[in-house]
Amino acid sequence: MYHRQGSYKSRQTNMIDPVILQQGGDWRAQAEVFDEIFFVFLALGTLVGTIVVAYTLWNVYKYRDDGNRSDEEFDAPVVGELPTGQGGPKAKKLFLSFGLSAIVVISLVVYAYGLLLYVEQGPDTDGEGDIEIMVEGYQYGWDYEYPNGHTETGELIVPADQRIDLNITSRDVWHNFGSSDLRIKSDAIPGDYNENWFLVSSEDVEAQGGEATYRVECFELCGAGHSAMKGQVTVIPQDEWEEWYANTGNSSESASIQASGLEAAAQSGVSA
Repeated sequence: MYHRQGSYKSRQTNMIDPVILQQGGDWRAQAEVFDEIFFVFLALGTLVGTIVVAYTLWNVYKYRDDGNRSDEEFDAPVVGELPTGQGGPKAKKLFLSFGLSAIVVISLVVYAYGLLLYVEQGPDTDGEGDIEIMVEGYQYGWDYEYPNGHTETGELIVPADQRIDLNITSRDVWHNFGSSDLRIKSDAIPGDYNENWFLVSSEDVEAQGGEATYRVECFELCGAGHSAMKGQVTVIPQDEWEEWYANTGNSSESASIQASGLEAAAQSGVSA
């Protein structure tokens, strides 16, 4: 598990500047997009539902049968005939309700489509500064391979204000990599790769005390240990991550040298 070691001096890289990210209006996390869609649909659904229920109750009251009035005194709907509106042409209310309903539905479809298209494609960075992580599921855990070849097991450590691209696969059976907090979820299929992405803002990291953590789970029943197939995404400030990442490169090189030495010793018959 990652442990913070204080502040580090940031080294020069080709990664995207966090200031550019904060100023760009198109940069939004998937969690923010899905939350917005949910609350917009919830608000409009509540409004429309309230109007429909209120209008239904009003009609129930208006056309109630109290036994004191004849049918001719009511402007009640007649089977096979379009209803009339008071002071207006025939079917005025009907077509008005159809028109308003169509406008609401079409507006919601266009609105949601634009946001879901953004979620599908991700923010446009022209590939500059994106970090591509290979995610491999297995019974019962997750491995994360970084561009420099370093592999973390169980914990994905990434910087804030950075788009993280995930290539997800499995080495044994079907799994499903997902994080409810980050609103991401993709199948992990042996021999196949599914893509996903996420980003976490520095504001969210600061709100969690300088280190944001998000739970990862397998959402596909994959065996007896499925319920224990959990992991963690840890998001840290970019300067700290760059220092950590530089050290993983060194450790990977040392591990490679050690492995080569052991292999040479084995070939020469020397016991390690």
